[in-house]
Amino acid sequence: MDNNKIVSTLNDLLNITNDRIKGFSKVEDKVWETYSPLKNDYDQMVRESQTMKSDLVALISEKGGEVDDTSTTAGALHRTWIDVKNAFAGDNAESTLENVVFGENAAIDAYEEALEDGNLCPQSTAAVARQLEQLKSSFAKFETIRQI
Repeated sequence: MDNNKIVSTLNDLLNITNDRIKGFSKVEDKVWETYSPLKNDYDQMVRESQTMKSDLVALISEKGGEVDDTSTTAGALHRTWIDVKNAFAGDNAESTLENVVFGENAAIDAYEEALEDGNLCPQSTAAVARQLEQLKSSFAKFETIRQI
């Protein structure tokens, strides 16, 4: 198993997790008036994201890799687009939820691709699979609310 490929894949997931964390900061207090039951789920997602980040950093370090603790260009562009869109349309709960669902779906796709590409060792595969299940769970909660 190629250590460089493992570290590269884990760093890609770390970047996506950082995108999630930065994206969540954009959601802060924008939907709670309308969707107050989501607050606890949101807080759990933030905590899980921090744990996911810590786990990925640990895996990268264990493999002797250099941690790339940045976010993705696509994530930065998406957050900028949200800011521009909100400047013209105003912040609204529905739009914010759509952005959460979009981001979670993108993260799920990236995690599934990481598992399918075969570049992870068994320990990393198990950790990434667990994180994918957390992503799917949070996606389902927000997708259900968004459809109401």
